[in-house]
Amino acid sequence: MNLNKVMICGRITRDPEIKALPSGIKVCTFGVASNRTWKGEDGQKKEEVEFHNVVAFGKTAETIKQWLLKGDEIYVEGRLKTSSWEAKDGSKRYKTDIMADTFQFGAKKREDGGGYSQGASREGTGSQEIASGEEEINLDDIPF
Repeated sequence: MNLNKVMICGRITRDPEIKALPSGIKVCTFGVASNRTWKGEDGQKKEEVEFHNVVAFGKTAETIKQWLLKGDEIYVEGRLKTSSWEAKDGSKRYKTDIMADTFQFGAKKREDGGGYSQGASREGTGSQEIASGEEEINLDDIPF
């Protein structure tokens, strides 16, 4: 049995960009940061952040571009796809993307600038809300 399934929940690290293939199908690319926190053997809080490249197609791509921005929370399900190419210096390079099948909106930013609210809806999207993870990503820690 084989399985290639990815599920991540995190914050968007850059505004989604959308392009059209020659066939007219829309393609949206964006980044997501997900984090994990734990207590180390010394009792100190430790944190690890992973950065993911995400690619969405069609109506999913259009919806993400229309409704989401850098810093918004998102839950993505999809599969991994690794591409390779030869760089100008002759070395072999690899890039792994998450090819999004489905997604859900996360907590919506509060209009008063006071952080994020849980269970807030986004009208006209048809997607359900998700609760945030154990800890939120500090946007100041994202390097771009």
